[in-house]
Amino acid sequence: MSIDSFFTQRRTIRRYSNREISDDCLTSMIEAASHAPTTGNMQLYSVVVTRSEEGKKALAPAHFNQPSVTGCSVLLTFCADFNRFVKWCVESDARPGYDNFQSFITALLDTAIFAQQFCTIAEMSGLGCCYLGTTTYNAPDIAKILNLPSRVVPVTTLTVGYPEGDSELSDRISPGAIIHHEVYSDYSSELIKDIYAEKEAREDSIRFVKENQKQSLAQVFTDVRYTKEANEHFSRIYRDFIEQSGFKL
Repeated sequence: MSIDSFFTQRRTIRRYSNREISDDCLTSMIEAASHAPTTGNMQLYSVVVTRSEEGKKALAPAHFNQPSVTGCSVLLTFCADFNRFVKWCVESDARPGYDNFQSFITALLDTAIFAQQFCTIAEMSGLGCCYLGTTTYNAPDIAKILNLPSRVVPVTTLTVGYPEGDSELSDRISPGAIIHHEVYSDYSSELIKDIYAEKEAREDSIRFVKENQKQSLAQVFTDVRYTKEANEHFSRIYRDFIEQSGFKL
């Protein structure tokens, strides 16, 4: 398979076989992922590896009991981590000033890049992965279970394992809808309709609209999947936790 087709044909995998990922294989992939770009070469991230059934079951409620949490070979919680770097500064008689919003964003970006590098390496090695967006929803619960200290904040979680069967290819809007040349060119009403027409015409999209008794696919997102009330609720939880972890927002 060519590199181009590998990326355009990649799929999110949520069902896994019983085949285990060896410690050596996992460590090798994490080491390779650690060569991803990072701010100032500070590597402001950590990853907590959960293999045990007890550990997965403990974390499952924080991820709304998605089956892939307990069904995967390895559950990886990627965390923005200034704890390690700050302690190094203190031990070296340096004054760290990393208790602020900019520092958190720096660690967040390092973590996201590291996680995606790992995901790509894992998938190119024949493994399947699924990102869990629920990590930021219930960060306090996850942090408690994983015994995370101050300045360590969960950012995202990957379920990883050898695929059991295949999954559908996710649809994507066209590059023309994403690319802006030289300056940002805003979208007209007509262009917006054209961009999302193919997504709205998919059989699964039509089914989602019908099942949720809505008038459009957009309403499924705004009224069912990602509501204003839920977004505001989980925003407060995550913001409060980040501040409690030592970052002044």
